[in-house]
Amino acid sequence: MDQLGKCEANYVALTPLTFLKRASSVYANRTSIIYENTRFTWRQTYERCCRLASSLLSLNILKNDVISVLAPNIPAMYEMHFAVPMAGAVLNTINTRLDAKNVATILRHSEAKVFFVDYQYVPLAREALRLLMVDSQQNQTSQSPSAAPESFIPLVIVIDDVDSPKGVRLGELEYEQLIHMGNPRFVPTEIQDEWDPISLNYTSGTTSEPKGVVYSHRGAYLSTLCLILGWEMGSEPVYLWSLPMFHCNGWTFTWGVAARGGTNVCLRNTTAYDMYRNIASHKVTHMCCAPIVFNILIEAKPHERREFTSTVQVLTGGAPPPASLLEKMELLRFHVTHGYGLTEATGPALVCEWQAKWNNLPRESQAKLKARQGISVLTLADVDVKNMKTMTSVPHDGKTMGEIVLRGSSIMKGYLKDPETTSKAFKNGWFITGDVGVIHPDGYLEIKDRSKDIIISGGENISSVELESVLYRHPRVLEAAVVAMPHQRWGESPCAFLAVRENEVGRKDDVKEADIIAFCRKNLPHFMVPKKVEFLPELPKTSTGKIQKFQLRALAKAFQITDTKEVPQHHEDQVLALPRL
Repeated sequence: MDQLGKCEANYVALTPLTFLKRASSVYANRTSIIYENTRFTWRQTYERCCRLASSLLSLNILKNDVISVLAPNIPAMYEMHFAVPMAGAVLNTINTRLDAKNVATILRHSEAKVFFVDYQYVPLAREALRLLMVDSQQNQTSQSPSAAPESFIPLVIVIDDVDSPKGVRLGELEYEQLIHMGNPRFVPTEIQDEWDPISLNYTSGTTSEPKGVVYSHRGAYLSTLCLILGWEMGSEPVYLWSLPMFHCNGWTFTWGVAARGGTNVCLRNTTAYDMYRNIASHKVTHMCCAPIVFNILIEAKPHERREFTSTVQVLTGGAPPPASLLEKMELLRFHVTHGYGLTEATGPALVCEWQAKWNNLPRESQAKLKARQGISVLTLADVDVKNMKTMTSVPHDGKTMGEIVLRGSSIMKGYLKDPETTSKAFKNGWFITGDVGVIHPDGYLEIKDRSKDIIISGGENISSVELESVLYRHPRVLEAAVVAMPHQRWGESPCAFLAVRENEVGRKDDVKEADIIAFCRKNLPHFMVPKKVEFLPELPKTSTGKIQKFQLRALAKAFQITDTKEVPQHHEDQVLALPRL
């Protein structure tokens, strides 16, 4: 058998680009994209991608050049997920909620050759390019004449609204011009090595500066297949783009919808009105979102809602959803599947795969089960929760916490230009997630916190996620986040930041700190009760709905609890062992 080798007939590099070519042939006349009054078929989408890819090559784009895009979930953003790698380049989708400084940092770090900008974000892009230009001039001034410049100014191409052109410009070229100029019979660049990069995604920066995460064609292909299998996405889905495509390439469903011959319902704004309107009008079957979108749907005003009869399948992740939110979503005809992932794992790495025997449980019990992160997707060779000091696995008791580690084909290639951080992320054959969790007796994982977010109070580990889930059960709490706050006696103590719902007369100030603390005392061990509650109009978030706890930690550092009269109810032996101040 050793004499049997690979050849062109039995070995082809894995790439999600094959999904589009197949869709253009098998589902040629099926609707591929809906965007307001605009419609495309799969044949048209393939031809538009071929045109764009050929135009990019005419701009002297070379293999592995980075092409950045700053845009919402519009047809152009979807098309670039195929067209850019079809030209042999690497797609970098930029978070639209970043400020100009961060956008400039990404353009500089990625050395983007072309920068596509949606008309809505032209002011942001203009400022980012100004900062980039200033930086470039400063670098050239400080370098010797023979030194190569360290900053790069990309070619800028504006994306006007394909459904309702606005005429906004930031350069000489416009997206539809490139489509018109391109060759519809262009033969895409053949992928020779499936380990070649396909996309560059920057982390959301909830705990640190964003890092450039590089995906391979192989990883993107396998992740796409395992997610449409794990989610049991059937043929001809109608997929609502409520999840930003710039987040892990839309959790790979940019490629996955093509694989299933589905319809992409593009969405510029994730408002309750736009989501309900599109769900009802186009009979949406699937959507992905962060739990923050649940609140948008649940809190929708009567005039924003639309009636729909079929159930919408929802895959959620990004932050552990409280069981109370999951239960409310089910009542609105949204069937929620919970996943866990991170940028470095090409999106979802765990999915809470439902078991038929759970159907007979009470609704509240089902919601608690759905809130768990679940079991590994098919592309992961293994997932575990380990004691990071000994690298031993924790017992499957649902109590012993350790750090979640992953390994498999969907894990990133590494961090761009950062071998040191890449090396730290890969330890003893595992990718270290930085998330703390437990494994239940049935093998399902549940996140308890980020390793940086565990609050250690008087020797006790307090899970902010667990405390937040209780806060969300309060009828007036809309958003909740818990971080560590300095405490003179216990070292750290929980500090809760809340955004609350209005009451019947439109007021929020009737909810007091004492009310929240009393509620927590009824539902939590006393040592877990927040020592301080701060009310904010809205909690700071990333574009994917993750609460930016590093901002809240900075606020909490200003609070110093010095009251030593109250002794938290720790286990007695631990309390007795604590030093007296």
